Amino acid sequence: MIQVPTALWAHTAFDLAAWGAGLGLSVVLHRWRLRGLTEAVAGKVGGGYFAALAAGAIPGAWLAGSLNSLQNAQPALSHSVVGALVGAIVGVEVYKALRGVKGSTGGMFVGPFALGVVIGRWGCLFAGKPDGTYGAPTALPWAVDLGDGIGRHPVQAYESLAMALFLAVYLEGLARRRPWAMRRGFYALCLWYGATRFGWEFLKPYPSLIGPLNLFHVLCGGLVAYGWVYYRASLVRDRAEGRALPVPGPDHEPV
Repeated sequence: MIQVPTALWAHTAFDLAAWGAGLGLSVVLHRWRLRGLTEAVAGKVGGGYFAALAAGAIPGAWLAGSLNSLQNAQPALSHSVVGALVGAIVGVEVYKALRGVKGSTGGMFVGPFALGVVIGRWGCLFAGKPDGTYGAPTALPWAVDLGDGIGRHPVQAYESLAMALFLAVYLEGLARRRPWAMRRGFYALCLWYGATRFGWEFLKPYPSLIGPLNLFHVLCGGLVAYGWVYYRASLVRDRAEGRALPVPGPDHEPV
């Protein structure tokens, strides 16, 4: 069992680091690969886009987190990153439908979100049990002791490492200008994050909502469905518009 030093302030410290790193990565990706995408999105979504995103993300984060944590033995308000993501998607998709905007507009957020999870989840781990994101008891050799003498799944580390893997593959896709990364990266993110987090939720002692499933299982299932439907729709739209198919070549460019 691994002894983990904990302090509640670690959550805030890692959150700030995650926000800073995400902002820095967004600047790098904009200059490196996503300038055209960002400018195209900015030209069609209008000024209300970010207001719609915030109007969905903020209440989504607190509503999802609190609906889960208020069922605990010690009820408390809390927020959730998956709730923020789902809320942001709902807000943006409603806004896009009202304005008649087609196609993905989330590509600029893929790298920053993934890196934010990679860093931020370590803050959840080092914040200890008061953070409320700890894993279920386990006897595995890499179980962590958060100060109560009980070995637990380091679910925060699982989630961080899973997103680090996605981020590495995504950056490789951008480097080679892969269509999935350039045009459908956000839908791929929703598929990966939703599917992996769905699995990690079975390793958390959260109150059940439907059978063995908790609230976050339901939200993650929705993310997977959203990512799959919109990813496929984007492929169909590309074929209908006659976009170039990627053919391997010396420069890995679509021809």
